[in-house]
Amino acid sequence: MRIGVAGSMQHTEKMMELCARLEETGHKAFMSKFGPLFVGKTDEEKEKIKLEQKFNHDAIREFWDDMKGADALLVANYDKHDIKNYIGGNAFLEMGFAHVLSQKIFLLNPIPKIPYYETEIVAMRPIVINGDLRKVK
Repeated sequence: MRIGVAGSMQHTEKMMELCARLEETGHKAFMSKFGPLFVGKTDEEKEKIKLEQKFNHDAIREFWDDMKGADALLVANYDKHDIKNYIGGNAFLEMGFAHVLSQKIFLLNPIPKIPYYETEIVAMRPIVINGDLRKVK
């Protein structure tokens, strides 16, 4: 299965690890091609890089193009900003890509309690794997 991995770029290193683990189980995993630029950076530096990539390198459309050839999306929804299982705006957008493309959507952790779009997350019927990558199939 070809699987896109999305989530907050603050967790780039963890998402790269997820890609490697998925590859070990026979999947073809990918994330934003800009991911390596975030490795080893502080959260403040990562925020600046995110904006630069979106403004000057069309990072949102870049991931959309990759998602068109995928079978599924795995959202690495780790805690962030004191929100358990955080899904930010960009990851939510990428879930929308997968939903519109009729792809499976996997959440690494349970659906977060985020006002305004929790209902929309539920409506996309993601498969919560509770950290168990063996459930990605």
